Amino acid sequence: MKQLFNRTGFLLLVIMLSIASKCAGQWAVQNQALKNNWQIQSSAKVTANGQEISDTNFSTKNWHEATVPGTVLGSLVADSIYKNIFFDRNLEKIPDSLFNIPWWYRTTFNVSNISSGQVYRLRFNGINYRADVWLNGKKIASSDTLQGSFRQFVLNVTPYLKKVNNVLALEVTREKAGELSVGFVDWNPQPADHNMGIWRDVELLFSGPVSIDQPFVQTKVDTVTLNHAEITISALLRNHTDKPVEGELKGMIGEHISFSQHVALPPNASREMVFTPSQFAQLKMDHPKLWWVHTLGKPNLYDLHLRFYVGNELSDKEHIRFGVRSVSDYITKEGYRGFRLNGKKILIKGGGWTDPMLLNATPEYERAGIDYAVHMNLNAIRMEGFWGHNQHIYDLCDEKGILIMAGFSCQWEWSNLMKVKDDKYSAIITPEQNDIAAESWHDQIIWLRNHPSIFLWLYGSDKWPRPELEKRYLNVLRQDDPTRPSVASAAEHTSVLTGPTAVKMRGPYDYVPPSYWYVDTLYGGAFGFNTETGPGPEIPVLESLQKMIPNDSIWPIGSAWMYHAARGAFHNLTAYNRAMDNRLGSPNNLTDYLRKAQYLNYEGMRAMYEAFETNRFKATGIIQWMYNASWPKLWWQLYDYYLMPTGAFYGARVANEPLHVSYNYGNNSVVVMNNTAEKATDLSADVSVFDFNMKPVFHQTISLHSLPAQTTKQAVTLPSNLNVSKTWFLNLRLHNKLHQLVSTNFYVLSTIKDELDEAKSNWYITPQSQYANLTMLQQLPAVKLEKNVSVSIKGNDTYVQVKLKNPSTHLAFMVYLDLKNKESNASVVPVFWGDNYFTLLPGEERTVSGHCHSSDLHGDAVQVTVGGWNVE
Repeated sequence: MKQLFNRTGFLLLVIMLSIASKCAGQWAVQNQALKNNWQIQSSAKVTANGQEISDTNFSTKNWHEATVPGTVLGSLVADSIYKNIFFDRNLEKIPDSLFNIPWWYRTTFNVSNISSGQVYRLRFNGINYRADVWLNGKKIASSDTLQGSFRQFVLNVTPYLKKVNNVLALEVTREKAGELSVGFVDWNPQPADHNMGIWRDVELLFSGPVSIDQPFVQTKVDTVTLNHAEITISALLRNHTDKPVEGELKGMIGEHISFSQHVALPPNASREMVFTPSQFAQLKMDHPKLWWVHTLGKPNLYDLHLRFYVGNELSDKEHIRFGVRSVSDYITKEGYRGFRLNGKKILIKGGGWTDPMLLNATPEYERAGIDYAVHMNLNAIRMEGFWGHNQHIYDLCDEKGILIMAGFSCQWEWSNLMKVKDDKYSAIITPEQNDIAAESWHDQIIWLRNHPSIFLWLYGSDKWPRPELEKRYLNVLRQDDPTRPSVASAAEHTSVLTGPTAVKMRGPYDYVPPSYWYVDTLYGGAFGFNTETGPGPEIPVLESLQKMIPNDSIWPIGSAWMYHAARGAFHNLTAYNRAMDNRLGSPNNLTDYLRKAQYLNYEGMRAMYEAFETNRFKATGIIQWMYNASWPKLWWQLYDYYLMPTGAFYGARVANEPLHVSYNYGNNSVVVMNNTAEKATDLSADVSVFDFNMKPVFHQTISLHSLPAQTTKQAVTLPSNLNVSKTWFLNLRLHNKLHQLVSTNFYVLSTIKDELDEAKSNWYITPQSQYANLTMLQQLPAVKLEKNVSVSIKGNDTYVQVKLKNPSTHLAFMVYLDLKNKESNASVVPVFWGDNYFTLLPGEERTVSGHCHSSDLHGDAVQVTVGGWNVE
């Protein structure tokens, strides 16, 4: 037996070595991101030129370590030159003048193989704004061509490389007035460096004489049966030599679908290779595993491998993950745009994503953000600006089943942001600006088009492009991506080329009461597709506030708070605080203010999403402005800069849950929603009304025998003559056919209604003429809850199960659970609670589960704290 084992082992080893030898090939084939050894220095402190700096013997003594991708300021912060820049007003202490001159970037790297026919190319995916480039003492690119934050450049550097000690140097200059740079509009202050730097990956591409570029997968789904799909695959082959080359392009999808074509390429020629289902029957799929958003199915993905061989030698390879899906749009009878996924109407529910101010998002940060979207039961994010310093966040959305609206920012449309004149179209006016815009559009479309998560291209934001530029945008889409819809603007405009955008951007952006979303029929209410809107400020929790505002300025609210507000018309909390004073009572101290703020956050966000679900598909989409935070701030965030959820986060999670019962502020009714892809049967809704002293006033149980997928049904209208106190309570419960509780919702209402002053509406707010009176909440007696916590570890996550009981005869209102590191007492983020900011009735028991990533505990134990509006 031992002899047999040894002989078998020897034969296996021989086979493996043979395979390895063949696979090693003549040419190295790989993509290598140049992330290491980067350093930066101001040109004011460097007397050498590019030829000298890119020499091996150049000394970088006193240079700063740099992060690439990233910005100059981001690297200086990481190098501790500037510390705690987001605390108080530290950010404005960094002088802009430091960045009005070029900065040098320098790195060194080695390559493993210099052989005949080997080709090396440098790919710059994003430089803000322009750069002169040197490699090993040779200038290989000039800033008069290598410019544009969203341009991408590939340079053949084969003649300049050596095996060891290659030196790459870039002299980077920030944008001038009128140039199309990265920007944050009015969301936060402009960083002092204007985000100058190498903000996206730099890649070294290895291949043989022929490379595979711009691979593209197009899928067509039979949306009637969903049982058939067709795939078209294309790629651009480039011959980088001065000799003709013949070879074979081979493709493989999964383990069972293969295809190939032979091609002869003339010297220095390029050719697009296309595999169509009419020519290759194996690209016709039966029973495909379709890509869905996570709320309607599984986001199935396929792997495509492309390889080009010259003889038996591998010259290049590409790997693409793609989804088989169809996206399309339609116009409602009211004239608004809606969307279909695989032929099914879908209500878009999402938020506006932004990268951090220093463009230093980590993979962990992006993963937490997309995991949060899934946890909130959202199905989309909007990127105003093509965010991401690589494709990681797009990959995450592909994998998690989150749709993306991707497009340009309004940063380029307004004179105050561009520092040049604008017109009704934008501030992109000159031929040079138009060229950069069109070329940037082309580069971004090619870069991102294989992501199934992207369902819409937006080539305008607040305004829309002038016809000459729109023609160029449309030509790019016609040639490079005809697979998904596009819209000229996120606002309501009519293009002479493409007609009405059929979406709206009418606000609000500041505080409005919950009823607004139901009763408003002119502006941002629950009708049509609202591409950006929301109930205004979302104040973070105390732990986050203390990281941005000094203790001596944290109460009462003053200028230190306002520095962390938004900009322009939003550099205040006036409407929000007025609503708090009138609806909940003027706060007595910081603790009182923050409990009332989290209630406003929760109540406002819940109502917005519920209203759009109630009115689907008259309402076709809602994008909360904004989803996350680019810096520590007080406005527009479902979770804050530190990844800490606000009350708005859990208001959104509840509103968007799969099966949901809610209150319609517009007509005083209770509705039941099915947000899933499957019909729900035998549901029962319990509707209970209590006065402030928890005296039962009304109760009814409604049976719903059948609730089709993605529908909302009115269950009951509350009587108009309820004998209730000025502030009263509505408690809603929904059970499934197994009598399991699937939704619980608690509302604080008033006999005095919120009233809008529509005549005074403007682009960002509809003010109120009357406020609901919920001030009796201040009289809730303190309650002490009984708590039992169990902890378990599953895989890489730590889970807690919290059993709570309200033993009192009073309401336990807005109960708040916080998962903390036991040693530091710091909140652990990201954190995923099944419910939070919830209410317990007298005598009620509830078990709530939550989890975090064990690595975020840093080896320490976990503890759970319990608080709330009136919870001791």
